[in-house]
Amino acid sequence: MAEIIDLAKARYPDLGDRRVVIAGGTGDVGEGIVRAWLKTGAHVVVPSRTESKVERFRQVLSDLGRPERLDFVVGDYTGFEAADAAAERITTDFGAVTDVVASIGGWWQGKPLWEVSQDEWQRYFVAMTTAHMATARAWVPRLPRAGSYQVILGGSAVTPVKDASIISMQQAALLMMRQVLSVEAGDGPRIAAQVLGPVITWARKRYQPDWVSNEEVGLVTAAIAADPGATDKDFVSQDKNEMLKTLQGLNVYPA
Repeated sequence: MAEIIDLAKARYPDLGDRRVVIAGGTGDVGEGIVRAWLKTGAHVVVPSRTESKVERFRQVLSDLGRPERLDFVVGDYTGFEAADAAAERITTDFGAVTDVVASIGGWWQGKPLWEVSQDEWQRYFVAMTTAHMATARAWVPRLPRAGSYQVILGGSAVTPVKDASIISMQQAALLMMRQVLSVEAGDGPRIAAQVLGPVITWARKRYQPDWVSNEEVGLVTAAIAADPGATDKDFVSQDKNEMLKTLQGLNVYPA
C-alpha cells in the first residue's frame, strides 16, 4: 500500500539567503521544484530557451500570481559556450548563485537498441547528455563551498527498461557524472542526485497512487541544499514509500 504524503505537514527549510538556478524549471518535473523553492523564500532563477515557454509556464504558476522572488532568463544554455554565457549573465544580473538543480531532458521509449536511428541517438543521448554536461561545467566552479549542485534522474539510471535503451544509457552516464563530480569537487560545492520512478505532474492525466509528485521531488532538493551533510549521495525515491523515507531522513517530514 502506498504511503500518503501530505505536504501541508512538511517542514520547508528557510532558504531566504539562497539563490537557486533551476535548469529545466519550466518542465513538468521542474514546476514542482520551482514551487518548492519558492516556499523556502529563496530567489529562484529559471533559464528557458524561448519566451513562449516562459509565458506558458507563467500560466501553469498562475495560482501563485507573480512571485517577487522568481525571475526568468531567456536564451540557450544547452551547449558549452551557451551554458557558460548564461551562467555569466545570471551572476552579473542577479548576483552569486548558491545552488543549481538540473532537471533537464525527457523520456523516450519505442524500439530495441539495434533499431535506434542515428538521429534518435543524437537527440536523446548526445544532445541531452551534453546539456547536462554543459550545465555542470558552467556552474560547479561558480558555486560556493556551502552550495549544492543537484541532478534529477529517472530510475532507468539503475534499472534497464525494455525498448528505452537510449534513456537508460543516458541516465546511467549522468549518474556516473554525479559521482565523478563528487570526487573532483572535493571541498567545493556539495553534489547530489535524485533517482526517481514515474512522477506525478500537472500534465499527466493518469497516474498511480504510489508515484512520487513533482513537488515532493522539489522539497527533497530544498532539503538537500539546507543540509550540510547531504552530499555525495544519490537519493533513491522510486515510489511513495521510498519518498517518505527520503523526506523523513532529510528531516523535512514528520516520522
